[in-house]
Amino acid sequence: MRVDNCNTVEVPTNTLAHRHRVGDKATPSMTVTELARWAGVTPHVVRHYVRIGLLMPGRRQENGYKLFSKRDLNRLHFIRKAQNLGYKLAEIAKILEEADQGRSPCPQVRDIIRKRIEENRRRLNEMLALQERMEEALVTWEKQPDGMPDGQTVCHLIETSGEDY
Repeated sequence: MRVDNCNTVEVPTNTLAHRHRVGDKATPSMTVTELARWAGVTPHVVRHYVRIGLLMPGRRQENGYKLFSKRDLNRLHFIRKAQNLGYKLAEIAKILEEADQGRSPCPQVRDIIRKRIEENRRRLNEMLALQERMEEALVTWEKQPDGMPDGQTVCHLIETSGEDY
């Protein structure tokens, strides 16, 4: 397999992929398992993407097996890269739909990632504040004796902590 600067993938037709005749034109085709191997995912992932419409395989008429092309492999690589950047499958579906309709999805891609960066910053700040509260509590609790539940309290360490919910 080879990935060039445009992120397209060449699938050798003499290895896992096999040739399938469509009319008089031979096109490389892969089964679910073969596509999964080439993409480094499980067949379950490929089937899930088919179920939700991210991949749209052809079918072999003789046995009804789903067949995937190099375009599907490239699309699967795109999906995985987008997920790695934090895009959700629903967002990826919209991006692919734009591209499939011949429109540039790049403005949408930028907008989504800008929003995701803002969300991540907010969550990171929340996590840092939580970490600080936890560390302050532990410093205080290290100086306090253990207590026994008395019907009124469960653990005085938590119950006497500085902030309420």
